[in-house]
Amino acid sequence: MSAAKYPYQRIPYVLAFHETSSFKDTYGGSMDFVALEAHWLKPENKPSDTVIVFMHPIGGGSYLPMVSALAKKGCHVIYCNSRYRGTDSALIMEKVVLDLGACIRDAKEKKGYKKVVLAGWSGGGSLSLYYQSQAENPTVTETPAGDPINLVDANLIPADGLMLLAAHISRAGTMTEWMDASILDENDPTKRDPELDLYDPNNPNQAPYSKEFIERYRAAQIARNRRITAWVKEKLEAYRADGLAREEFAFVTHGTMADPRFIDPTLDPNDRPANWCYLGDPKVVNNGPVGLARFNTLRGWLSQWSYDDSNANGLTCAETITVPTLVIGNTADDACTPSHTRRLFEAVGHDDKEMHEIKGANHYYFGQQDKLDEATACCLNWMQAKRLVEN
Repeated sequence: MSAAKYPYQRIPYVLAFHETSSFKDTYGGSMDFVALEAHWLKPENKPSDTVIVFMHPIGGGSYLPMVSALAKKGCHVIYCNSRYRGTDSALIMEKVVLDLGACIRDAKEKKGYKKVVLAGWSGGGSLSLYYQSQAENPTVTETPAGDPINLVDANLIPADGLMLLAAHISRAGTMTEWMDASILDENDPTKRDPELDLYDPNNPNQAPYSKEFIERYRAAQIARNRRITAWVKEKLEAYRADGLAREEFAFVTHGTMADPRFIDPTLDPNDRPANWCYLGDPKVVNNGPVGLARFNTLRGWLSQWSYDDSNANGLTCAETITVPTLVIGNTADDACTPSHTRRLFEAVGHDDKEMHEIKGANHYYFGQQDKLDEATACCLNWMQAKRLVEN
């Protein structure tokens, strides 16, 4: 990779489009008007026919180290926030796919790029796979809640390549693996199975955990997700039976940061520390305000968190894509552990794929310039080899 560094312009812009919906699920703005905030990073004196597009379901990554690092190496980059910037309580993954489609269409038809490389960071990985699978072979005509949303007629433009960077398998799969399996009553999270409570010092099951305990714990996590899903569906059906087809209901999910891997780094091992997660002390975060899936709506739960119902499953979507794919994992990642990297790579249903691991790198490369440089070089060299960007 060239050692050259390019100054670049960071151009904020707004991408807006019309959409008819039965109710407003984001705060502010016109009822049938969607506005997406984006940053366009354009290297000076380095024209390109290719743009790298980042999007995460809840956004917020326009200043991530990787985004700027790619621009400094001469890549044209767009980081576009979805309509759900900063809050996922009512997030519908199918609508996020439409947001990403609007960004890609704008990049090609208005900004003049001929090629698009989708860069899926963290939760953006499964989003990118969901988008690409629907762009190549659209099938979805309704949300998991049964509300109409037509991705078949959306004319989504397929990307020319995918980069899955520090990515996990899906929001639903990841959150289920992080759920507190000890909670027995969703209305009273103090009612717990003491033998499944990772944070109870009196629990006879302590790290390093036995294989039998992990199997029991994982089964209990899936069962809890399914209990919530069953309740959500019953609630929606009751509303519809009463003629309230558009009615919604907001609720709280307690205890969503209790993955045994946070406590026991011998599980799915890498270089991460014990008793830690990417949000801090997992015992504190488990019931804190920013844990995954903390605040929900019925429709949002089914679309993004339901273990069995969410369409945005990175593993199943990866089976159907046909474009070149790069998968990068970080070996000190305290959010996306090695099994997620391997599962995504193995799920890609063709042979034009590569996987690389950045030794000692954390999730964001914060404070790790050498690791960031290595990952950036890996991306650029791969894109050049695949003729997705110019040498």
